[in-house]
Amino acid sequence: MRDYELTFIVRILPSDEEVNQAIDQVISFIELGDAGVVKSVDRKIFGRRRLAYEINGQRDGHYVLIRASIAPAHLPELETELKLFEPVLRYLLVREEPGVKASA
Repeated sequence: MRDYELTFIVRILPSDEEVNQAIDQVISFIELGDAGVVKSVDRKIFGRRRLAYEINGQRDGHYVLIRASIAPAHLPELETELKLFEPVLRYLLVREEPGVKASA
């Protein structure tokens, strides 16, 4: 297992409950089987923000940051799930460097 940061943008949905359900679904993608363990979820660090440019007709989005330990063999499946999951507009999955303290 290696440590990763997953930052993603959830499209604006009719209710906060639906946004939270979409975030919970992403968490379940990470924790599928024993492939990953979520360490922290930050739903409020960025919150709802205006996008720099329109993505799929959306001008705003909810930014979410997840820190997790994920098995490298699970990454292709996780990225496929994120690409196909409609509420996620964009994502960035970055491996945390060993010995480097993450900010925030």
